[in-house]
Amino acid sequence: MPTNQEQRKGVILACMAFFMWGLAPIYFKLLQHISAFEILMHRVVWSVLFIVIIVAVLKQWHKIQHVIKQPKLILMLTLTATLLGFNWGLFIWAVNNNHMLDASLGYYINPLLNVLLGMLFLGEKLRKWQGFAVALALGGVVIQLISFGSFPVVAFSLASSFAIYGLLRKKLPIESLPGLLLEALILLPFAAIYWWFMLPTASSDLIVNDWHTNLLLISAGVITTLPLLCFTGAAKRLQYTTLGFFQYIGPSLMFVLAVVFYGEVFSAERVVTFACIWSALAIFSWDSYRQAQKRKKAALLARAELV
Repeated sequence: MPTNQEQRKGVILACMAFFMWGLAPIYFKLLQHISAFEILMHRVVWSVLFIVIIVAVLKQWHKIQHVIKQPKLILMLTLTATLLGFNWGLFIWAVNNNHMLDASLGYYINPLLNVLLGMLFLGEKLRKWQGFAVALALGGVVIQLISFGSFPVVAFSLASSFAIYGLLRKKLPIESLPGLLLEALILLPFAAIYWWFMLPTASSDLIVNDWHTNLLLISAGVITTLPLLCFTGAAKRLQYTTLGFFQYIGPSLMFVLAVVFYGEVFSAERVVTFACIWSALAIFSWDSYRQAQKRKKAALLARAELV
C-alpha cells in the first residue's frame, strides 16, 4: 500500500504527464508536413537515445540487466511496446489529419475504461455511481452508433490501447525508466528498418533538412519520454481508478486546442457523445470527491479516539 508521501508524488507526476500530453498536439501540428509514420519513427529512435542518457546518468543499468534475464517479462514488454507504438502512431495521425476532437474523445473515454479494467483485473471495487458513469458513457457511444450510424473508431482505439497499456505496466514488476527503455528498444529495429527502406521524402535526410525541422524531429524523444515516465511513475503510486481522474486534464486541453485554435467542427454527432461522456465524468468526479471526504472524516474520527 503506497504511503501518503508516495501518493502525493503520484498526484504530481499524474498532473505533469497529462498537462504535457494535452499540449502535445501543438508540437505535432508543427510537423504536419511530415507523414505520421515518419514522425513515429523519429519518436522511437530519439526516445531510445534520450532514455539511454538518463539511464546512464542515474546508473540504472543493473535494473535493465535484471529484466533482460527474465524471458516472461520481455514477452510482456513486447506486448506493451506494441500497444504503445500503435497508440503513438494513431495519435500523430489523428492530430495531423484534423481528428484532434476524436483524440480528445478517446482520452475522455480512457478514465472510464480504467475504472472498468481496475474492477475486472485489479480487484478494485466499482461503486454504484461509478458503475452508472461507465454505463452513461457507453450509452453515449450507443446513441451515436444508432442515431448517426457511426462508431468513434479512432477514439476507442486510442482509449483502449492506452488503457490496456497502463493496466499491463501497472501489473509488471518493472520500474518506469528501465521498462520504457526496453519498450523503445523493442520498437527500435522496426523504426530503423522503416528509416532505411522508406521512400525518400523531403524530410527523410536530416543532412538536407533545415535546422528547425531537425530540432523538432529530434525533440520527439523528449516529447515522448517525459510524460510517459511521469505516467508510469504515477501508475505505480496511485490506484488505477484514482489515476483515471487526472486524465481529464489532457483531453480538455486537446478539446480547446481543436475547437478554438485549429478550427475543427464540433458537429451534432460529437455533441451527443461528448455530452454523455462529460456527464459521466462529472458523476465520477462527484463520487470520487464524496468518497474522499468520507475517508477524511473517518481518519479524523480515528485520530480523535486515539487522543
